[in-house]
Amino acid sequence: MRRTLLAFALALAGPALALPAHAPVPGGVAVIDLGPAAGEAPQARFGDWPLAVVRERGHWFALLGIPLDTVPGELEIAVAEGSTTTVRAVAVRDKRYPEQRLTVRDRRKVDPDPDDLARIAREKERTEALKRRFAPGVPETAFALPASGPLSSRFGLRRVFNGQPRNPHAGLDVAVGTGAVVRAPAAGTVVDTGDYFFNGNTVFIDHGQGLLSAYMHLSRVDVRAGQVVRRGEVLGAAGATGRVTGPHLHWAVILNGAAVDPELFLPTK
Repeated sequence: MRRTLLAFALALAGPALALPAHAPVPGGVAVIDLGPAAGEAPQARFGDWPLAVVRERGHWFALLGIPLDTVPGELEIAVAEGSTTTVRAVAVRDKRYPEQRLTVRDRRKVDPDPDDLARIAREKERTEALKRRFAPGVPETAFALPASGPLSSRFGLRRVFNGQPRNPHAGLDVAVGTGAVVRAPAAGTVVDTGDYFFNGNTVFIDHGQGLLSAYMHLSRVDVRAGQVVRRGEVLGAAGATGRVTGPHLHWAVILNGAAVDPELFLPTK
């Protein structure tokens, strides 16, 4: 009976925050202990980027998303507590990602024409503005896998399309067929939906404090911009829209403007 009451109380309080895995590598997340949570949350910045600061196990932690093109070495973050600002060093280790070679039948998706390039530029401007968002609130950082299926192409793969090198794979692919249900991995607000040249039908969710997620190549979108979604709520269905070699879900996680490995936010087995 006592365990049942405790479980009920924890359910009312909401999910445990749970930190992402500490992985100070290009494309990873550095989890930085800022000390005991005795008062208001400190503010942390990486250059011009504000960082998410969350409370866990009685301490404040800053979460730094490390861009994939970061050269191993030391990064610095500034931490402000009241009138005092200190600098913390973050040692970034090297990580080598494997290469993946893919054949895309739609050659326009590999060699876009001038009209396509203009569209791609507009869409990049749109997504860069989304990455700059820093909404208030405490983000839930323990994610659930958004689709039920095996993981296929992992984050960070150096990709070669039709023999031409392209940007690394900045997300995690889930091998599911067209129509498979895609769900929100954590609570947040839908901030954009649309049909993108490379990404196909896409949904972006803002989880708060610069933590965003995106769901690409969808066959169907069931949510709208401005909609608040709960963990597990249906976002749409997987598909094969955009630049793909077959149906699947491409799931991306963005932290302080950097695409980071979504697997770091999933529970370890």
